[in-house]
Amino acid sequence: MTETSSGSRAVARSANGKLPVKRGNVFSRTSLFFRQVIAELRKVIWPGRNDLITYTLTVVIFVAVIVGIVTVLDLGFAKLILAVFGK
Repeated sequence: MTETSSGSRAVARSANGKLPVKRGNVFSRTSLFFRQVIAELRKVIWPGRNDLITYTLTVVIFVAVIVGIVTVLDLGFAKLILAVFGK
């Protein structure tokens, strides 16, 4: 849905731009939003316990490796700066 402006009045139009779309009040739009969210959440395939544990361990190990790499690089650059510029 796109909105076009004619003067100071905004007109909601359908995707093809020809037919006006009726917009409800804020409560009906909010209700529609939550109904659509619930409908989409029902389509989600939730991981099982074993998958969740595997994914969690993978992320924790990956983060630990990256932290180690950044720590080594930081210490190396700090020593290099101290060697170049002194204490």
